[in-house]
Amino acid sequence: MRRLFFAAVAACALVAVTSATGSTPGTDARLSNDCHPDATCGAGYVSAYTLATGTSYSDATLDECSISHGRQNEPAVGLDPRNPSVLLGSANDYCGVYNQTDTDGTPLAAGPIWLGYYRSTDGGGSWVSSLVPGYPDDASPYRALSNARTAGAGDPVIAWDGHGRAFFGSESSDDPAGTAKTFGDVWVARYVNPVEAAGGDPDAAWVDTSEDGLVYRGTTVVASGSSAPGLLGVFHDKTAIEADHTGGRCDGVVYFAWARFTGGKNSNIYYVRSTDHGATWSNPKLITNDVRNVQDPDFAITGNGNVYLTFDQGSTTSAQTEGVGVSKSTDCGAHFGPTRVLTPYVGYVAQDVSAPVPAPLPQARPDDPASEEEGAPESLSADCGDFEDACEAGYTFFRRGTNTRSTADQFDREHEWVYVVYDASKGPALETGTTYGTLGTGKGTQTATYFVRYDGATGAVDIGPKLIDDETLGHQTYPDISADGGILHALWWDSRNDRCYSAVRPIGNCGDGTTVDSLDVYATRSPDRGATWAIATKVTDEMSNPNFEQFDNRQVPFGGDYLWITSLGDVSFGTWTDWRNTVQGVDPREDPEDADGSTADVEQCREVLTTKDKKGNTVKSWSSDLCPHDGGIDQDIYGDSTP
Repeated sequence: MRRLFFAAVAACALVAVTSATGSTPGTDARLSNDCHPDATCGAGYVSAYTLATGTSYSDATLDECSISHGRQNEPAVGLDPRNPSVLLGSANDYCGVYNQTDTDGTPLAAGPIWLGYYRSTDGGGSWVSSLVPGYPDDASPYRALSNARTAGAGDPVIAWDGHGRAFFGSESSDDPAGTAKTFGDVWVARYVNPVEAAGGDPDAAWVDTSEDGLVYRGTTVVASGSSAPGLLGVFHDKTAIEADHTGGRCDGVVYFAWARFTGGKNSNIYYVRSTDHGATWSNPKLITNDVRNVQDPDFAITGNGNVYLTFDQGSTTSAQTEGVGVSKSTDCGAHFGPTRVLTPYVGYVAQDVSAPVPAPLPQARPDDPASEEEGAPESLSADCGDFEDACEAGYTFFRRGTNTRSTADQFDREHEWVYVVYDASKGPALETGTTYGTLGTGKGTQTATYFVRYDGATGAVDIGPKLIDDETLGHQTYPDISADGGILHALWWDSRNDRCYSAVRPIGNCGDGTTVDSLDVYATRSPDRGATWAIATKVTDEMSNPNFEQFDNRQVPFGGDYLWITSLGDVSFGTWTDWRNTVQGVDPREDPEDADGSTADVEQCREVLTTKDKKGNTVKSWSSDLCPHDGGIDQDIYGDSTP
């Protein structure tokens, strides 16, 4: 959920390829069914305990999730490598936030943000929604199996081994006591087939693989941060996970990594591994001891069992090269070698000069649980909206910046190739005419998705960097890639259909300050391991507006820091954050209405409250949002089959 603010200063070579728009491959499916009893939105949220045992259980959080019309972002999805009809998904799930009310019935933003557990057994056509056990209100028998010690969890990542086991990784921070301290833990939850849960052999020929990853077996904290307000201690974030399903010498080993931030500034990559299917984990080890200002780790396991960990390497005052970093293990993750720059790039960060504007009246109670964000340097902001989140250029935009993802084909025994995608700057730096920029204040450019094939056997890049889809219009952001089974699949957010597109403005922002529907998901495939890529296809059935102000008391947008794709051969499925169900509205605190003309405002209900202070003076303030279930914060996770 949090992202270090990188500067963009390095360079890389660009190689173009041809692409065009195709048609959507199927009907978008909703993973987050948080609007029951709406007949178009599934059966609400069901306890993981009930899903696995058939025994009825619910609680205030699950009941709230079933009606919340709430927020979800940063999706993850994983396809079972031994049964591609079975998929598990997750997201930062805010559905339980309003699970309490005040004595007068006023909704209270006091409930948990937690990891979703979404399950499909029909290849992603339909989904059942749940939560990973261990959230604060969980009183099911599964609660005793969770060692999670925090009031919130996020940054979900998912991996499958080859024996019906699934692993959910997370960072979690909020103090259950409600203080400003942030724990900064990272943990892994594990799921198995019911046969293994009952003590049987999960690989027996008669096992029903449609029940893979169904039974929760527990959550283990793999590293604990140091408690301190506002992320100023040791804080763990930006998670990654992968499991070896090669069937070889390292089969079944699970790897988990994260970025370790110290004092909210310096960051390095640490990792652990499990050789007993996630029950216990090794002590954390530092990988990036020769670089700093790094994050966004990702694992790639090649068919011979070697493990590669890639990461974003930011520039520093010591002239460290900005680009994709990589480290290699040849002993099943017991040790990793020195890091090196796999490829440099010209990174970007959407940014503006912060210019806070006070609301006409204070707000009596917040609309969101306490949250923390790593600060941008000096007076810059990586996302902009209203009031305290306002910026000088007047735009409303969500956070985005260069992000690296990698994978390898675990079934490829002939090559030791690592496949990498990242979004970076494309073309020359342009004057934006405002304080907004992606290459620094007042400097912007189009952003696009790049592909690299790295040969781990030789230590050389043999394809790329090249543009996967050299489109004239639109920004591309947050790409992902999957490779198992000989075919490469990639997807990304794309604004080529944004009617207000400009290389020098944020996604979905028109010249007059209004915002419009602007984001689609596009995807493509490569049948020859990255040598060529097919024409890009539009996956989303509906374009949506990512700039709705749904966070920080309905003042700023947030879309999360990644999308996800999973595959096995020609079978591929992608997920994304989506705003098609968000209800636009008017923010009554804006008097007069600001530059966005309510196009970024969401449905909300507020009253002016009148109270007396200790001296008997009349004090007026805004109430919190009295109708949070009315669709203003309805942000969802959708998915679809991809090329």
